[in-house]
Amino acid sequence: MRPESTSLVSARADVMAETVEGFGVVRFTPVDPAADSVVLHSWVVEERAQFWGMNGASRELVQEIYEDVDRRDTHHAYMVRLDDEPVALFQTYEPAEDRVSHCYEVREGDIGIHLMLAPAAGRPRPGFSRTLIGSLTRFAFRDPAVLRAVAEPDASNAKALALLNRIGFVRHSEITLPEIDLPEVYLPEKRAVLAFLDRPAVLPPAVGHA
Repeated sequence: MRPESTSLVSARADVMAETVEGFGVVRFTPVDPAADSVVLHSWVVEERAQFWGMNGASRELVQEIYEDVDRRDTHHAYMVRLDDEPVALFQTYEPAEDRVSHCYEVREGDIGIHLMLAPAAGRPRPGFSRTLIGSLTRFAFRDPAVLRAVAEPDASNAKALALLNRIGFVRHSEITLPEIDLPEVYLPEKRAVLAFLDRPAVLPPAVGHA
């Protein structure tokens, strides 16, 4: 089993919950920095999460980072659970209020996304990633005003780029995200790949894929 947030129990309400036939119940809940910091810390310090930029972070620092996200109206972090088991961290943001706006012309209806899947536990479940991606897509485009998703993974993160390709993102160009050095947050300069996913004409059905 993946580590659970056992130190505290979050009372936050789900933003979206859906039953996916043959898969289970997928829930999107705003990250509770205190209640979720244990499980998030266990994910971000793994070597595979090096591109998340928190490999050497303490649990307290992870909590502080998500407290900062929690205070913002333009950036949001969600814990994704499948039948109560944490399986992903999904973040959305308004590109116009993010450093990516320095690298492309933001359109009305754009939404930025970041995704980190939880470490695999036990035997691989056939169709897991493909089915979960369907839920992520329905969540990102649940508001009809959202017309395009924007992603900017590290240019050397081959796994993230491959995942975006499977989702249907179209690679646009390589960009350099500028350094951000503020009292509440520091982000180093990052060489990234800018990619876009237009709103699907029909969102994928909530059905599991083997």
